[in-house]
Amino acid sequence: MVFLSDLKKVIEMKESVYLILFLIYYVLLAAVSVVFTIKDKSAAVKNKWRVSEKTLMLLGLFGGALPIYVTMKIIRHKTKHIKFMLGLPLEMFFHILVVGVAIYNIYII
Repeated sequence: MVFLSDLKKVIEMKESVYLILFLIYYVLLAAVSVVFTIKDKSAAVKNKWRVSEKTLMLLGLFGGALPIYVTMKIIRHKTKHIKFMLGLPLEMFFHILVVGVAIYNIYII
């Protein structure tokens, strides 16, 4: 029985490491996403080289959809582009599903 309780502790530690790594990943990706969005807005105003829409959408797909969407709304950038105003919320919905399934599989099952 001692072995089982030790095993549970190891599993719980492993889960918290994964949670911490996920949070670090998300915070870093959010910061990069916001920086790229602001950089693109600044470049648009100055008529300089722009961040491609593909790059912004890929950042959103990898987890930065919410930070990009909020930043775009705040700085009024690409708010008339259907691609972003519908695509980013769809990516957010996808992330909610993926994270929800992961949490369900880790903690419920």
